[in-house]
Amino acid sequence: LPSYDVVFKIIKDRFTPPKDVSHALVKEKYRLVKQHDRVGRMADTQEFSNVEFPLNRFSQNLLDELKAVAPSMLKIEGDCLTIRHLYIERKMVPLNMYLEQANETQIRQVIDEYGNAIKQLAAANIFPGDMLFKNFGVTRHGRVVFYDYDEISYMTECNFREFPKSSYPEDQWAAHPSYSVGPNDIFPEEFATFLLGKPIVKQIFKELHSELFQASFWQQLQQNIKNGQFEDVYPYRRRHRFINR
Repeated sequence: LPSYDVVFKIIKDRFTPPKDVSHALVKEKYRLVKQHDRVGRMADTQEFSNVEFPLNRFSQNLLDELKAVAPSMLKIEGDCLTIRHLYIERKMVPLNMYLEQANETQIRQVIDEYGNAIKQLAAANIFPGDMLFKNFGVTRHGRVVFYDYDEISYMTECNFREFPKSSYPEDQWAAHPSYSVGPNDIFPEEFATFLLGKPIVKQIFKELHSELFQASFWQQLQQNIKNGQFEDVYPYRRRHRFINR
């Protein structure tokens, strides 16, 4: 709602490919985040059941969409609509939308924030899964926070790989890869394809956080976690912290 500084989130009944998740699995992911150290980089959620709204606050387009994607979550009686299960999160500007309106200085700042968010989550044994900009938000203080947990997993469950070298040039045009891919396999080189479409973003990202596209970087973080080496992560910027005297 325009007058609220929070958003309401409802889990779909079913997910379309390529997402391979279920309603129950997404609830489990949100529970994982609730119980994990969020290191200031994952939005906190408040979970509610049987939340009642005035029906006249919903446009017909919104009602049609809710009935299409999450009919089991809805109950309409008289002039009230009850949502059987939802989460509430703080409202943020989606990072992809922020980048569309930002100047070069703002882009540099927010891309640096995004890269730091990814690295700090990884240091806390969290891999976001879907790293697209639309799954991250920008707070009113310019901080980048992850908020979509559908595909989140522990770093230690992932298998970070480099793309195997092909012996045949024509393999790059094949409809399917010429090598096997396991369910937990992740190819960091592939991140660039989805993240670096805008030239200025590509330039700044490669300058500040190019290691995110290297399997060796992620493998080293995994090894650190397995060795019990956890980096210090500060949820707030230096200017907002207490001063040690």
